[in-house]
Amino acid sequence: MAAGLAVPPAAMAQPGRPASAAAPATLPVGDLAPECIAPAKPGGGFDQSCKLAQAAFQQAGLTRTPMRISYMPGGVGAIAFDQIVTRRPAEPQTLVAFSGGSLLNLSQGRFGRRSIDDVRWVAAVGVDYGVVLVRRQAPWKSLPDLLVALKADPGRISFGAGGTIGSQDWVKSALVAGAGGVNHKAMRFVAFEGGGEASAALKDGHVQVYMGDASEVFDKLAPNGPFRALAVLAERRLPGPLAGVPTAREQGVDIVWPAVRGFYVGPKVSDAAFAAWTARFDRLMATPAFDEIRARHGLFPLALTGPALRAFIERQNREYAELAARFGLMR
Repeated sequence: MAAGLAVPPAAMAQPGRPASAAAPATLPVGDLAPECIAPAKPGGGFDQSCKLAQAAFQQAGLTRTPMRISYMPGGVGAIAFDQIVTRRPAEPQTLVAFSGGSLLNLSQGRFGRRSIDDVRWVAAVGVDYGVVLVRRQAPWKSLPDLLVALKADPGRISFGAGGTIGSQDWVKSALVAGAGGVNHKAMRFVAFEGGGEASAALKDGHVQVYMGDASEVFDKLAPNGPFRALAVLAERRLPGPLAGVPTAREQGVDIVWPAVRGFYVGPKVSDAAFAAWTARFDRLMATPAFDEIRARHGLFPLALTGPALRAFIERQNREYAELAARFGLMR
């Protein structure tokens, strides 16, 4: 059985997916500029999600004013989640980016008393996959090379990631360390606030391995650039800039780690505004133009709204809770 999770085939975007016929012409936010909150510092996956939404809505002309992006780092989404629930629960113009990492933290109780029932889930717009990244001058040319080095001397190799112990990047690190025969309690792990900081630390040699995501690294892999991708944690090779990177499975390491990316709004946002956001995403995600924008932002097809999204969120929550219990992470 694979270590990690899998996106059910039924969740993948299908050609010809119908758009909502009742989609209103504009969002019911009056003269307010739509806002996308990225719950981390610039440069990571949340930032990419907001930039994806910004570009898609602007190109489609579905908002009166351009969408602005604001950053609210803290707790890999915990601060933004709490702010939206307690202080900004009814803002019709405000989207917040979430990822599989957000759901993982919620399942562990790392957002305090908050749960998946405290916000309104609007859309899942794509799926990301884990990537094992090292410096180009690193001695390891493949994932098995890294695992051999880990087993020989785990104290010399530190993992860096955008999140603390228990985050999805930590879990990916623990899975890779475990494949090398290293207990997760013995691995060296350095936490950063977002993928931008983590990749910068790798570039400067402060950590040896960065457990990031495809959307965070696809624009960092120039032929003569500072990084080398050892593996993607996907079921099969990914298209585009990462097409030449083998999967972990190809290299004999059975780890798959998909991470959904999407958006939610506050719990008191009106039914009309929530329905309008849902309709807008339904219409956007049914177009070839959106497919192109999503690919440019390093994401792969996944399109869910409404009851299908809610069922997916609930299933992910259960699976993440089981994984967290396995690593002793529950609070």
